[in-house]
Amino acid sequence: MNSAEDFGFLEANLRVIEAHYPGLAAQLMVTDDLPEADIRLETAASGAPTLIVRGIHVHSPRDPVREGLRLGENLTGDGPVIVLGFGLGYAAEAAAAAAPNRPLIVVERRPLILKKAFECRDLRPFLTGYKVIFVLGGSGEAGVNALTGALRLLENGNGKAALVRNRALLNLDEEWYAAAEGRINTWSSRDDVNTATLRRFGKRWVRNLAVNSPAIRDLPGVSRLEGCLAPIRAPVLLVAAGPSLDNLAPLLPELAERAVVVAVDTSQRLLLSHGAAPDFTVVVDPQYWNARHLDRAPAPNTCLIAESAVYPPVFREPWARAFLCSSLFPLGRFIEDRLDPKGNLGAGGSVATTAWDFARILGGDSLWIAGLDLAYPNLKTHFRGALFETRSLSESRRFTPAETWSVRALRDGHPFKAPSASGGTVLTDKRLSLYASWFEYQFRRGSETKNYNLSPEGLHIPGFPARPVEELLALPPMRAEINSRLAETFARIDTEFNSPAEKDARAARYKTACGGLLRGLETLQTLAAESAELAEKARPPDRDRLLQRLGEVNRLIMESEVKDVAGFLFPPLAELEAGLKTTGPYARYRELSAKLYRSLAETTEYHLNILSRY
Repeated sequence: MNSAEDFGFLEANLRVIEAHYPGLAAQLMVTDDLPEADIRLETAASGAPTLIVRGIHVHSPRDPVREGLRLGENLTGDGPVIVLGFGLGYAAEAAAAAAPNRPLIVVERRPLILKKAFECRDLRPFLTGYKVIFVLGGSGEAGVNALTGALRLLENGNGKAALVRNRALLNLDEEWYAAAEGRINTWSSRDDVNTATLRRFGKRWVRNLAVNSPAIRDLPGVSRLEGCLAPIRAPVLLVAAGPSLDNLAPLLPELAERAVVVAVDTSQRLLLSHGAAPDFTVVVDPQYWNARHLDRAPAPNTCLIAESAVYPPVFREPWARAFLCSSLFPLGRFIEDRLDPKGNLGAGGSVATTAWDFARILGGDSLWIAGLDLAYPNLKTHFRGALFETRSLSESRRFTPAETWSVRALRDGHPFKAPSASGGTVLTDKRLSLYASWFEYQFRRGSETKNYNLSPEGLHIPGFPARPVEELLALPPMRAEINSRLAETFARIDTEFNSPAEKDARAARYKTACGGLLRGLETLQTLAAESAELAEKARPPDRDRLLQRLGEVNRLIMESEVKDVAGFLFPPLAELEAGLKTTGPYARYRELSAKLYRSLAETTEYHLNILSRY
C-alpha cells in the first residue's frame, strides 16, 4: 500500500464547513489526547483512502467504499440516522444517500479523526446535500451532552432512530460511545412509552376532557401570568416530591417568606403539613391515583395550574383560583384553539417538568428547586408521608409488607448507578434518567433563569449547580410584596377575562366549537364506516373504482378539521399491518384499507358516545 498522508482536500472542505456548519471548523482544531502519530492514512487496494488508528484498520484495506455501502444501506426504523464513529465517512455517505430525507447525526469522539477525513476526501457533496448534524466528543461529558441537544432538536420528529456503528472506533473509545448510545436509547424509548401509555390511558383522557371541557371556557390561561414577578424580581421556589425533601421540610415556612412557592401535586400535602401553603400547585396527570395526592390536603389559598385532561375531581377542590395550560391532547386543543389559547408549558413526561416551565415563565429573579432528585438517595423512593407510603402501609399484609412496594419501585424501573449532584453516585432508573435528559436540555439552552439545586443527594444534571439552602435563607423576606404583586395580577386578569362582555363572547365561541366538533365527527364516522364496508366487499373487477373512491375518501379525511381528534386513539399502523391475512399487493391493500377505516370509525364513534353524555 502507498502512503496517503495528505490528499489536499482540507481547504475546500473547510470553506463549505464555515458556510454551512458554524463552529465546526473551530472544533476540528481542538487538541485531542490521541497522538497524531497514532493515526495513519493509506491507500486501499481499490484506490480509496483508508484509515488506521493505533494499528487497527478502521475501514476495509481492500474496498472501504463497498464496506461503507454494506453498513449504511440497510437502515431500520424511519427516524433519524445516527452514525457512531465517522472515520472517513464512507458509511455516513451511504446512509445519507439511502435515506436522503431523514436527519443524519454524526457522532465522532475524536476531532482529529474527523479532520483527517476532511483532509483526504472531498466531502463537499455530503456536507451540502443532506441534513447533517455533527456531534464531536472532546473530553468528559461534553459530547454526550451535545448529543442530547441534537436529539432534542428532533423532538418533534417521529420514528425510530437507525444506528450505524463503526466497531473499530467504538472499541477504541468504548466507554464514551457506550454513554452516547445509552443517551440515544433513552431518547428513542420515548415512543415506546408514549404508545404504551396511550394504549392504557387514552380513553380515560378523552373521558376527562369531555367532562372538563367547560373549564376551557371558564378558566384563564397561564399565559396571563407570564412575567408577573419581573417587576419585584422575586425568587421562585419549586418544590418537587423527591425523597430528599425530608431534609428541607422544617425550613419550608422560612423559605416561603422569601420566594414564590410552586408545588407539584405530590408535594402539596407536605408543604401544607409544615405550614407553607404553596402559591401555585401544578397538576397535569390525568389518572385517578394522581388525583388522590390531593386527598385531605385542601389548599384554599393556593392557585391551581392544570391541564384540561386532569381527573375531574381536581377542579372541585377548594382552590383560590385556577389557570389552564394548553392541552396536550387533540380534543382539548380543538376547543381551546377556537375559544381561548391558554399558553404552552413544557411536557417532559413528569409533572416536575411542567412545573419547572411554569415557574420559569413567572419571570422571577432565580429558580431554586427542592426535591428534584430523579434518583433514589439512600434507597428511598419517596418523602415521608407521601401517598405512596400511605397506600403501601394501608395495603400491607403479612406476606406483602410495605417494604415490598419499595423494592418493586426500585427494581421495576431498570435501576442503575449514576453520578450524583454531590459528587458520588446514586441509584436512578431508566424512567427518571429520561426526565433528567429533558431538564439537562432545558438548562443547556441558555435560559435567562438561573436554576439552583437545593437537593444535592439526587442525580447530577449538567447546568444545574447545587447550592446550600442557607443561600436562599440569606435573602430578605418579601412575602408581603409577593402577595401584593400576585393580588394585582389576579385583579387585572379578572378585569380582562371575566368581564360580562368577554364571558358572553366566549360562551358563544364555545357553543360554536362544540357544535362543529360533533358535526365533524359524525361526518367522519359515516365516511369511515362506509369506506370500510366498501373495501371489505370489493372484488377484483372493482379495483379501479375502489382505488378512485378511497383516494377521494383519503382527501376528505385529510381536509377534516376533526381528523386529529378522531385519530387520537388510532392504533399504530404496524399493529394493523401485522394482522393482515391476505397475500398479493392489491388484496393486502384492500384488507389494510378496510382495517384502517374500521378503526377510524370505531375511534370516532367512541368520541361521539362520550361527548354526547356531557
